[in-house]
Amino acid sequence: MLVMRPAQMADLTEVQRLAADSPVGVTSLPDDSDRLREKIAASEASFSAEVSFNGEESYFFVLEDSESGRLVGCSGIVASAGYSEPFYSFRNETFVHNSRELKIHNKIHVLSLCHDLTGNSLLTSFYVERPLVNTAWSELNSRGRLLFLANHPERFADAVVVEIVGYSDEGGDSPFWDAVGRNFFDMNYTEAERLCGLKSRTFLAELMPHYPIYVPLLPDEAQEAMGQVHPRAQISFDILMREGFETDHYIDIFDGGPTLHARTSGIRSIAQSRVVPVRIGEPGKGGRPYLVSNGQLQDFRAIVAELDWVPGKPVTLSVAAAEALGVGEGVSVRLVAV
Repeated sequence: MLVMRPAQMADLTEVQRLAADSPVGVTSLPDDSDRLREKIAASEASFSAEVSFNGEESYFFVLEDSESGRLVGCSGIVASAGYSEPFYSFRNETFVHNSRELKIHNKIHVLSLCHDLTGNSLLTSFYVERPLVNTAWSELNSRGRLLFLANHPERFADAVVVEIVGYSDEGGDSPFWDAVGRNFFDMNYTEAERLCGLKSRTFLAELMPHYPIYVPLLPDEAQEAMGQVHPRAQISFDILMREGFETDHYIDIFDGGPTLHARTSGIRSIAQSRVVPVRIGEPGKGGRPYLVSNGQLQDFRAIVAELDWVPGKPVTLSVAAAEALGVGEGVSVRLVAV
């Protein structure tokens, strides 16, 4: 059985194996043992902290095969994006150029560097092994953390954002970076993202142009790359779009990938999930897959289970499912359909 749980320091070697296979652009999952050790330590401290509002906490989850102990995925949440430094994005805007004398009225698409999204909660570090793409386990790896957010709303902001990795070719070159960022840094896209993963995105962002960038002046390849999703990030994008996230207003400052945004209360896994008491027994046949999580903090667990659940009634879990969640008869769990 695959179980989602908080990462532990003992997972470091396995987490680094996952990070080594994650696509370029996932700077929140660097292939560096020191940074990953810091990431897990910060997560452990966040899970154990008493929190009444979203601050500097970060929560890192892993997807574990409970039989073998092997990790097959990971994901995270940052409670407040840009808590210690600005969280930069390019804001999509339209400028109007008007000449009454010439009777010309033009709308021009521009990109403005901003940190509008600072303070929102941020979904990060999504990775799932390729055989699990387009399965219920991908849903668990992404949406399980939303059930955690639903259980502990005081720890997070009223809105959630996520940066989706943008387009780069098989050689690791990004048309958007080559047209914009490379003019300010003598390095290719892969090197820039690796440097950001090891250090911080902010110090590079602060050297980016602070005046609006007129999109029509960019090469066609760069314009076409804006808002495009890297093929290996498509699964994450699709899941979150079904969750109610929107793509309209912001893109990543390095690769031009879409930055998704949603009000926390409107996210499907939060708005449509239900907290119900547990009965231990044999689930009825003819059910459908649900994501199920306990309400714990440090002992958070989430699984996928086939359930024949009727709204308004208790949910019947198998002994194995109840043990995986660490719950007993009468304890409440949160569930939402896959």
